[in-house]
Amino acid sequence: MMQSQIRPRRLRGSDTLRKMVRETRMSPESLILPVFIKEGENIKTEIPSLPNQFHYSPDRVSEAAEMALSHGVGKLLLFGIPQHKDACGSEAYNEHAALQEGIRILKERYPELYIITDVCMCEYTSHGHCGILTGNEVDNDKTLPYLAKIALSHVQAGADMVAPSDMMDGRIDAIRTVLDENGYLNTPIMSYSAKYASAFYGPFRDAAGSAPSFGNRKGYQMDPHNAREALKESLLDAEEGADILMVKPALAYLDIIRTVKDNTDLPLAAYSVSGEYAMTKAAAAAGLIDEYGVMCETAVSIFRAGADILISYYAPELADAIRKGDIG
Repeated sequence: MMQSQIRPRRLRGSDTLRKMVRETRMSPESLILPVFIKEGENIKTEIPSLPNQFHYSPDRVSEAAEMALSHGVGKLLLFGIPQHKDACGSEAYNEHAALQEGIRILKERYPELYIITDVCMCEYTSHGHCGILTGNEVDNDKTLPYLAKIALSHVQAGADMVAPSDMMDGRIDAIRTVLDENGYLNTPIMSYSAKYASAFYGPFRDAAGSAPSFGNRKGYQMDPHNAREALKESLLDAEEGADILMVKPALAYLDIIRTVKDNTDLPLAAYSVSGEYAMTKAAAAAGLIDEYGVMCETAVSIFRAGADILISYYAPELADAIRKGDIG
């Protein structure tokens, strides 16, 4: 017969009690929804590799905002997709490009919406890499002024926060300097500080048309074998002026989320990337898993690992689950 007076099961006896003693808390305010803005007009087209996610033209991106807000998600992470691409990604900093026009429309119609923009070049360059090439190599230092120019164009269009995802050394300092010089001292930077060269990005590259035309991104994105390097990258970005750090992807890097959380004092975001979402959708469509349950459980695991913010294609559904009390 069991003699111990310590019985952890006592605190699992009812739904009310379980919710009262939860160690991990979530809120709709911590969720960010990625949205793709494509050059053109009257576009709302489902992305085949990302079920229930869409390309929107600037004149229809309000539909994405309305949907997100109706679920209590008030933060969007915007990606731009141009028609024209060139070696220096000039459409990325064109004030009349799809992304910049989309920002203006959203801010005019939904002033309460918080807009974060992805700052990178891979969607805009003819070669699909995240910077300026010298030969077949991405030239780190030549790329920095372009990234700063892109970030500035986003903020001038009305973005509330910029999120550089290129993984060039020194880009936080370059962006911070240019924003400050132009009077945007209070515009925060959310850095993709630990972004791994991951196999989980396939559906996104299809959605954004950003696959490299040659080689890969292992020369600037992180090696999945490395954990200490993630902390090094995060601390460097913090020193350069990042306001929020990020780990990307999320599920295969829960240990990295915990390491960065335990060793830095900035808010930490995690990006549950396209491959994670697409795999869940595919497994659910095949009848192999309970999609809702897996969605909830994986989100909890990311916050339990230490994330303060979650970027997810499931953000609206997660917000509903939080309000229902199934998570949160």
